[in-house]
Amino acid sequence: MIRRPVVGLMTVLALSALAGPLFAQEAPGMAKPGSNSPAAARPEARELTLRDVLDSSARHAPQILEAMARQRSADARALTVEGQFDLVFNAEANARPLGFYDGSVAEVSAYRPLQNNGGQLYGGYRITSGKFADYEGKTVTNQLGEIKVGGVFSLLRDRVIDERRGRRELAGADIELAALDRDLVAIGVQRRAIEAYQLWVAAGLRVRIYRELLELAETRQESIERQIQLGARPEILGIENRQNIVRRQGLMVRSEQEVQLFANALSLFLRDDLGQPIVPSANRLPRQLVDGVVPRLVDQSTAISARPDFQTLLTRLEQTDIRARLAENELKPRLDLNAEASKDFGSGSPTRGPTVGMVGLRFSVPLERRAAKGRIAEVEAEQDALKVRLQFLEEQIGVEIANLRMQVQGAEKLAGLATAEAALARRMAEAERRRFTLGASDFLLVNLREESLADATIREIDANYRHAAAQAELVAALADRDQLGL
Repeated sequence: MIRRPVVGLMTVLALSALAGPLFAQEAPGMAKPGSNSPAAARPEARELTLRDVLDSSARHAPQILEAMARQRSADARALTVEGQFDLVFNAEANARPLGFYDGSVAEVSAYRPLQNNGGQLYGGYRITSGKFADYEGKTVTNQLGEIKVGGVFSLLRDRVIDERRGRRELAGADIELAALDRDLVAIGVQRRAIEAYQLWVAAGLRVRIYRELLELAETRQESIERQIQLGARPEILGIENRQNIVRRQGLMVRSEQEVQLFANALSLFLRDDLGQPIVPSANRLPRQLVDGVVPRLVDQSTAISARPDFQTLLTRLEQTDIRARLAENELKPRLDLNAEASKDFGSGSPTRGPTVGMVGLRFSVPLERRAAKGRIAEVEAEQDALKVRLQFLEEQIGVEIANLRMQVQGAEKLAGLATAEAALARRMAEAERRRFTLGASDFLLVNLREESLADATIREIDANYRHAAAQAELVAALADRDQLGL
């Protein structure tokens, strides 16, 4: 929702401070035709919008870049885990230069772990030459060597999940956690960027109000001094107005300092293409404070499920489930099936000529299994703790969103009341100036009306800022990435 712009004091109070002809005031920030002021000579800078700030922050904010680097690190760790399934090549050669038997062996082999089982596939080639002892008969091959292929398959333990596949699933969950952490960091950064921008704009609008008050008093001083010279006004009136000018100058200086402070804070989010901070100049201030982001109407369950912190706990629960399956796998006995085929080629013993097929089983079982039982109990306790935390977080997010919706509604009503109050104060100031022109009022009342209008306008700016800030808080709580520029 866009609040209507704050109308300048000098525009709405178009009457002269003293009796005499009316004078029209320029809109704040606009130079008179033919003026030699710096504002007229300098080309007008492009107005800085909230979208400019959010786009710059999303691309160059150091916190977001750091979170993205952590995500790349998680991707690299997952690639490392995938290396457990790489094809492995082995080569080995043995010779006997001394001794009665001069047999030598050369062998190459390769194996690759299975993706869906705890076993592996393997194959190799072996060739021998020379003489071997009788008890080394299994080592000897025919003239052209022996080719062997086979596989090991887990039937009980490591069949559904094993250490390699468990680490791969955990690494995939770590990638999700890193992405959620990046989202969580980015949402926080964008929320602070919106706040910094809104504070800067609101401070700039206050400066305009105080500048108009000051210029109005300075214009009135010229008229008062002319009237004093003509004897139409007492000299004390000029002193009183000069005192008013000094006070308004103090307000002006303080508000300008606030604008510069907020501009410095905004530079942490507004950066150039090289990532260097940009301190926005005052001539880039918008002429009105807009909401910038507007919360969308979504049901509570959808809003909760979109939150990165909620998704983070769900992912951690998934990781504990993986660790629980790994611990339960260790309770099972090991039963592996080994199937292998081999064949020798070339001249040699006729007993080695036919293709040989072999099938074998290997069985083992841990008798006490205390380590696995301890890990299962540990994981179950961690799961219970995460479930309790998840339930509380869901309730907390629900309360947070409900409270923020109430704050937005309340801030909108207060902004409307502040706008109405400023409109009434504007009418009172205009009426008092007309009465002063007709001689039915005095300087004190005119000054009080102007001060009252300025205060009401400042309250309108503050109310509009609180409304815009409440909407931004709600958008961040809803994790609306589109509106946050993510």
